[in-house]
Amino acid sequence: MYDDLYEQLLLAMEPLAHVRQNPKYHPEGDALFHCLQTFDLAADAGEPPHLMAAALFHDLGKSSSEGPHENVGAAWLGTIADERTCMLVARHMDLLRDAPGTRRLLRHEPLLGELERLRDYDDRGRRKSVHVTTCERALGVLLEPGVADAWLHPMHLLEE
Repeated sequence: MYDDLYEQLLLAMEPLAHVRQNPKYHPEGDALFHCLQTFDLAADAGEPPHLMAAALFHDLGKSSSEGPHENVGAAWLGTIADERTCMLVARHMDLLRDAPGTRRLLRHEPLLGELERLRDYDDRGRRKSVHVTTCERALGVLLEPGVADAWLHPMHLLEE
């Protein structure tokens, strides 16, 4: 149903397989493997679709040198994903950079709990020898009817 979006997202994700990361922080290797681990952790925890999408796409901007990866990724996703998903991608580094300030700023916002969980999956998605789903399978899950409408930008939602 979302064939064009599937292809667009797959093409955006594939370059992450060639983004080597600092082994001190990312011993698992490339950015795609890390994103897939992060997605699997969120999916296994039963997270809502927008958080699973943010987990998969959180490092999408690492294949670009245009600026901070979280901003680049969120901007790219801006025409595909809803505001909540883009916000999680854009702010996924906030708790790492300034946890007290972020918690103070967002203390009354539901976004805080979701950012904390995304931060946890991001931190735990750094294992070398684990089996991860394929990018094709992860995108297939996110683009299933009933799942896609929980995170896609409204302009992409199919009429029933």
